[in-house]
Amino acid sequence: MDLGEYRRWLESPVFDEATKRELLSLSEEEIADRFYRELSFGTGGLRGILGAGPNRMNLYTVGRATQGLADYINETVEGGSAVIAYDSRHMSEEFARASACILAANGIRVFLFEGLRPTPELSFAVRYYHATAGIVITASHNPPAYNGYKVYWSDGGQIVPPHDKCIIDRVGRTAYEDIRRISEEEARRRGLLVTLSEETDRAYLDAVKTLSLSAEAVRAQGKKLKIVYTPLHGTGNVPVRRLLRELGFENVYVVPEQELPDPDFTTLAYPNPEDPAAFTLALALAREKDADLVLATDPDADRLGVYAKNRAGEYVRFTGNMSGLLLAEYVLSRRREKELLSEKGDGALVTTVVSSEMALPIAREYGLTVIATLTGFKYIGEQIHKFECASERLGGRIDGRAGAYKFEFGFEESYGCLAGTYARDKDAVAAVMLLAEAAAYYAEQGLTLPDVMASMYERYGYFSEELRTETAAGADGAERIEQAMQAIRKAPPSALGESRVISFMDYLKGESGLPRSNVLRFELENGWCCVRPSGTEPKIKFYIGTSGDPESAETRMRAIQRDLMRLTGFEV
Repeated sequence: MDLGEYRRWLESPVFDEATKRELLSLSEEEIADRFYRELSFGTGGLRGILGAGPNRMNLYTVGRATQGLADYINETVEGGSAVIAYDSRHMSEEFARASACILAANGIRVFLFEGLRPTPELSFAVRYYHATAGIVITASHNPPAYNGYKVYWSDGGQIVPPHDKCIIDRVGRTAYEDIRRISEEEARRRGLLVTLSEETDRAYLDAVKTLSLSAEAVRAQGKKLKIVYTPLHGTGNVPVRRLLRELGFENVYVVPEQELPDPDFTTLAYPNPEDPAAFTLALALAREKDADLVLATDPDADRLGVYAKNRAGEYVRFTGNMSGLLLAEYVLSRRREKELLSEKGDGALVTTVVSSEMALPIAREYGLTVIATLTGFKYIGEQIHKFECASERLGGRIDGRAGAYKFEFGFEESYGCLAGTYARDKDAVAAVMLLAEAAAYYAEQGLTLPDVMASMYERYGYFSEELRTETAAGADGAERIEQAMQAIRKAPPSALGESRVISFMDYLKGESGLPRSNVLRFELENGWCCVRPSGTEPKIKFYIGTSGDPESAETRMRAIQRDLMRLTGFEV
């Protein structure tokens, strides 16, 4: 514990009296947790628990990050600008307004949304306004005690090399005393702060609607299909309902207890559509209304969770892999029918190294190239930018052999996907539209979405994939996670369960062709697995995939998981 830094926060005039009172009220254990490190500005930005101290999200740590970003923008371009959006969490609006005033104090023009907006709309708006950068204040699906700060660059994607490393360097060199600020009134008077509202919303939704592929089916089924939707107290409520209404879906029932923004997420322990418990109220309403689809977006509306009714009237849960694969199949098949699909190896299906390997046979079916990135949708967005740059070098041509692919679809197992290039981050608002449209399209053929998923298993083979997450908080937890990773590195096993290890790759060594990352991957007989620490929470994640007939695939899955847990000290 750095008591010197603790005393500096108590004594320095930089920090306000409320902050000092909070620090004085802490126990020794709490002081240790808040001061054992600085909340790190990682490759995407900040994320952490709210509170006073350097290892917390507060106006000072956010201000320091924004000053570092401002310095980099001003070193990079003249007349820089930025778009800022925020979600429904505690302090989100305060962090957004403070960031706007800091950027303005540094001569950077800011476009600030007037209220809550989804993360994908921020990605869209950066491109729409030709801004240098973007900031979104959100902790996505984390628990209520958290908030976060994500940075985007001019292509609309989250920061990647070289920008991420440069911004991290500037933030690291920034002291709290270096933060420049002006008032909102002064920023507006100088023309450096502009409020965004309806024009941007309309442009964003119009861009999403260009992805529509089955307007005829929606016209036929829009009065019949019943959809239950929950925004989980977040930003999705207004844009999702507006979009579905404009498309012609008339029977949309929003979970009333979760309709309005609530930073405490009172009806939820964890506002994450990956968690089946988040659907408790939505499924109750679905049974009451006899709904066909049950959809949930996370608080910043970039992830979509799905349940769909089968022929027996039961609600079937779709994992992130399943919903991503189903949407890929729907989008690609419809584009091929409409002769919109590039099928000569020049089209790309982009996914991640921890997502379903069913992407491979789907890509073969549609003549696409699969590109697998590191975990995180920002790397999928980076690929889109690379495709465009390569195409520009070729005078606008699409040529996969030269890296100038046409982006057809991107998805990751953590419930995120993107079907167009209007944004460069996963978009649950668009995913809701496509899921509802797919349900209408297949209903015209007498099929439910579970029917379609079953037919995909018959066509492409059965793939069983699972994510197991273990939490290890605080300094002790960080050490335990590091020890687990080192246990594998020091003695990688020759078999996991009944599956022989074919190859082992440590992504920190730079052997994968991807940027160095703290990821370990095993290729197994009839399967694979990956282990990595979470980049946003004190967790370690175990991804396991197997294929074959369902019974044997599930059995192998359990055996692999059991051995991984034993090897890393996280017993089943």
